[in-house]
Amino acid sequence: FTAEMRERLLDACRFDWSEISPAIFGALFQSVMDKEERRAQGAHYTTEKNILKVIQPLFLDGLREELDRLKARKDNRRRSQLQAFHRKLGELTFFDPACGCGNFLIITYRELRSMEMEVLRELRAYREDTDTLELDATDLSVINVDQFFGIEIGEFPARIAETAMWMMDHIMNNRLSLEFGQSYTRIPLQTSPHIVNADALEMDWSELLPPDRCSFVLGNPPFAGAKFQSEEQRAQVHRISDLGRLGGTLDFVTAWFITAGNYIEKGEARIGFVATNSLTRGEQVAQLWPILFDRCDLEISFAHATFAWGSDARGQANVHVVILGLDHASRAPKIRRLFSYEDERGEPVESRHKVLSPYLFDASALSNPHLTVKEEARPINGLPKLISGSQPIDGGNYIFKPEEKDGFLASEPGAAKFMRPYIGSREFLRGQIRWILALQEASPADLKDLPRVRERMRLVRQEREKSKRKQTLAIADFPERYNVEVVPDTAFLVVPEVSSQKREYIPLAWMEPPVIPSNKIRILPDAQLWHFGLLTSAMHMSWVRHICGRLKSDFQYGIGVVYNTFPMPEETVPARAKVEPKAQAVLDARAKYPDSSLSDLYDPELMPTELRKAHHALDRAVDGLYTKSKFSSDRERAEHLLSLYEQMAQPLTARRPQRRRRR
Repeated sequence: FTAEMRERLLDACRFDWSEISPAIFGALFQSVMDKEERRAQGAHYTTEKNILKVIQPLFLDGLREELDRLKARKDNRRRSQLQAFHRKLGELTFFDPACGCGNFLIITYRELRSMEMEVLRELRAYREDTDTLELDATDLSVINVDQFFGIEIGEFPARIAETAMWMMDHIMNNRLSLEFGQSYTRIPLQTSPHIVNADALEMDWSELLPPDRCSFVLGNPPFAGAKFQSEEQRAQVHRISDLGRLGGTLDFVTAWFITAGNYIEKGEARIGFVATNSLTRGEQVAQLWPILFDRCDLEISFAHATFAWGSDARGQANVHVVILGLDHASRAPKIRRLFSYEDERGEPVESRHKVLSPYLFDASALSNPHLTVKEEARPINGLPKLISGSQPIDGGNYIFKPEEKDGFLASEPGAAKFMRPYIGSREFLRGQIRWILALQEASPADLKDLPRVRERMRLVRQEREKSKRKQTLAIADFPERYNVEVVPDTAFLVVPEVSSQKREYIPLAWMEPPVIPSNKIRILPDAQLWHFGLLTSAMHMSWVRHICGRLKSDFQYGIGVVYNTFPMPEETVPARAKVEPKAQAVLDARAKYPDSSLSDLYDPELMPTELRKAHHALDRAVDGLYTKSKFSSDRERAEHLLSLYEQMAQPLTARRPQRRRRR
């Protein structure tokens, strides 16, 4: 122990810590973690504000309503009922199976103790009536840290959680002492929170807390997406989901949902978890939710729709999340609560429903409220086939920025006839361009005088030979070919794979040869104006917003789960006559701004008035093909489309072989 260390300790002791929440330790610990380690562990610590979004609808709101009713009573049973409520608070148990540094448990403990203090104030009034102004210390807090249980894979955060719980207990004891005028302490410590250092997916939760003794399972389990999981994590998801190879696309957090669902079956606990919004969008919905609904027999009791994540830590997670509250179907409330966000960084608006869809909107109009949209290999809606563009797998050797292309051709001008514009989502939206060598038609005579091109071909062959993928190895000896070749010879409609969720519409447009589309855009060969009108309408955008997957917060347009399943209106000559002129008006409005990129034209703050008006006119025309009445909201469109999808998918479901249910 050095003099410098001693002085630092004394400085810390001189500081007034009374206003510092022990929950801050989780954020401090995350701040010193290596970024890659944090991603590998899916360790993202939750703000107090977001913790309250979980615990309020999970149990605090219910307890608050019960306490307010008791306080309002005027009969002679009021005192005994308050005492019973007080005992109830001391009997509740809380379990966070991915507790990290304990933020959920710490904030929950503080809120319970604050509510208990309110109960004690009410009970003190009865003592005042009998001239006994103080409660005896033995009548004070019945809530203790041993009501709290957690599992944490890291030893250091597990110890932080345990210590922080004791600190919060000491803080609340001090407040109680000040409130009631006598010293109330629990030192020396007689009880401990039950925090276990273990892998929650490899241990039996009932060994820590039998499910019939658990009141609430809550927390913020690790997020790690399928691409960022370790082999061990991926194996855990496969084993727990029991989906075979399909389990590889599930986020790591899904393993906690399934395990928690199985755990509460033998008790009466409720679940409240934070999760990435990918659990309620895209291809994961059809994989995960049949397990939760059918195998685990769960229902959604409350939910916060997608909102922007906030963290108290430096380098906070750049993700968008949902909060999901689940109950066993036999215990689910009759009214379900949904918190929606018009501004994903703003405050939610609550609505109440009889049943919630896994896409987090009202499902009462569906005959099957558990309906999920399944990925389809081909369009089931009558639309022509949408495909992805070219995927060269060339190690970047065939692709050039404009200045790189100019430098290459300056030394090898003969390669100019093999250079083609190469367009991905970024280039398409921003009006930029890259170039790619297209050697599919190059003859030996052509290549003989192009040594720099041949060198690129050699590098491509070497790059492919390093791969472990059979498909890539199979084309290593054919460097003049792309792994996936899409080289259109006629005009094609472009749908960018990724587009900002801030845009009211995903920008679509036609492109022509000699452009080669990259695999970052979707193309519809020989598309007609009718298709453009439907796909750029508010109806289609509603389907996109509620069904498609996300890359961070941006739309990630999936062919199988979005385009191939989009419920179409009946395609008739009158229908085309209503839509096509409005679609052409959108193109005409764009044409007035030839120097503006699609990104600028569809920026919410920059979109020209005439373009916005043209889109709204198109929206009304397309809406009219689906219903005679006007849609009041985007959510109403989505609910209508899902009911149409249910009708469209029923024949397909009947033909699919049923998977044997396992428990």
